[in-house]
Amino acid sequence: MNLQVELEHQRDVLIVRLRGELDHHTADAVRAKIDESIYRGQTNHLVLSLKDLLFMDSSGIGVILGRYKLIQSKGGKMAVCDVNPSVHRLLELSGLFKILAQYDNERMALSGLEVVS
Repeated sequence: MNLQVELEHQRDVLIVRLRGELDHHTADAVRAKIDESIYRGQTNHLVLSLKDLLFMDSSGIGVILGRYKLIQSKGGKMAVCDVNPSVHRLLELSGLFKILAQYDNERMALSGLEVVS
């Protein structure tokens, strides 16, 4: 299975919706696509919507951690939302929830980042 990446800008927030499998086969392409969008737009904050992410390995953890560091360096915030149970467990075990805010859906994530209009 492959991975589909949907990007949407809302004000200074980049919403990234991942569908499929984020692994060593797809990580570099995802990283490049998100980074390009962050640098090209007026992006200060990032929301990862993981509802349709079926699988993720350590390469995916690296992608998320790297984007977290990038957004932090810009003075922004990052959150994840709609995390399915198997991916949730991996994020929990990796310790990413200690640094990333987690929300039930995109609306709550945007509200939690205090960037809603």
